[in-house]
Amino acid sequence: MSRVWCWLILLGLWLGQASAVTQNVGLQHNNTCVLKPLGRDQDDTDQIEAAIERCGHYGTTVFAEGVYNVTRTLQWDLVEARVDLHGYLNFTADLPYWMDPAHTVRVIFIQHQSSWFVLSGRDFIVDAHNTGGIIGNGQYWWDWYGTATRYGGDGRPVSLTVYRATRATIANFRIEGQPFWCNAIAESRDVVYDGMLCNATNTNPEYFGDNLVPNTDGIDTYRSDNITLLNWDMTTGDDCIAIKGNSTNIYARNITCRGGNGLAFGSLGQYFELFDHVENVTLEDTHVIRLDPQIQPNMRTGVYFKSWAGTRIGFPPSDGGGGLGLVKNVTVRNLRVDNATLPIQVIQRSNSLPGNAPSKLQFVNLTFVNVTGTATANTIVDIECSEAAPCPGLVFEDINVTVPSDESPAYICANVIAPQGLPSM
Repeated sequence: MSRVWCWLILLGLWLGQASAVTQNVGLQHNNTCVLKPLGRDQDDTDQIEAAIERCGHYGTTVFAEGVYNVTRTLQWDLVEARVDLHGYLNFTADLPYWMDPAHTVRVIFIQHQSSWFVLSGRDFIVDAHNTGGIIGNGQYWWDWYGTATRYGGDGRPVSLTVYRATRATIANFRIEGQPFWCNAIAESRDVVYDGMLCNATNTNPEYFGDNLVPNTDGIDTYRSDNITLLNWDMTTGDDCIAIKGNSTNIYARNITCRGGNGLAFGSLGQYFELFDHVENVTLEDTHVIRLDPQIQPNMRTGVYFKSWAGTRIGFPPSDGGGGLGLVKNVTVRNLRVDNATLPIQVIQRSNSLPGNAPSKLQFVNLTFVNVTGTATANTIVDIECSEAAPCPGLVFEDINVTVPSDESPAYICANVIAPQGLPSM
């Protein structure tokens, strides 16, 4: 056989392999990849990975509307790229598979969290156009657990994790049925989320009236700077927004929290002798809403700040304590609470026992402006700072929350240095 024929045969084999890879992703000459779902019960993971591999750097990837079945982790490295996710990524409900640590990604180095979809890189946009996002199949997970005790870091994956990203935008995204945290951002900076829906709603009547969906936080921020959250609507059984350690320059506006624990700072001080730094956080135009207790019985706080005690008891993810830190310059403005149990709270003894050392983590310069709505009990403000690190610079302005008609409003302040704006106690 001549060399020419050998070369032609090899070229034909190579072109055949290339065609097999690109026929579903629609590779075009302008570095655009276009995908369509393969169909019911078909696995789309390979074609998704091929598209991102080809167009994730300096290109555009377009997902047509529909459902894309995903059977293993996705890790997208995007550089000067755009993804138009018109459809849903359906992370299949193979619970034993996902609970195996070998089948998830561990990039959130707090409380042993796992992820099944990770976005990294720089200068990218992921826009789901309000027609796409993630199907997390959370109901399968909640039914599997029933009412058994669950802990953070037990293997349930975070639905969408942004990790080591710079100058990125996530827009018009929908996440249905997150089994664990809906979103997490870690070790990132200059990231904007504009338009996010998270929906952890139990629909199984067997569990109506029980808090079936713990740890379904809307988003947790960690080791990140200059993060903007705009136009979020979250139905959760836990924290709506959780500002964790080393989160700085965080801005959130137009946030709706349906059920759960409201706006959270913490947990902080969980890791022994490590320092948690939180500074320059503004949360404004937020609404915390109590849902039908048959569906979601929990609506504990409007906004709360939580740190562990100064004594270490066990180890994370479920135990800990003894950490250090500073939370400084936080403003909560225009917060409306709808039948929250406790509108404003600072508590510094998470999981503590009698005789434990007080927390050395300090809260400084917390400002609450225009807090309105209704509470289910008479305590509107409960500030219980640590005697080892009292709280200076707390300011309250226009706090107008209605308590039950037969009770008088109560304001609790312990170890607070000259709070401003509260009635005399």
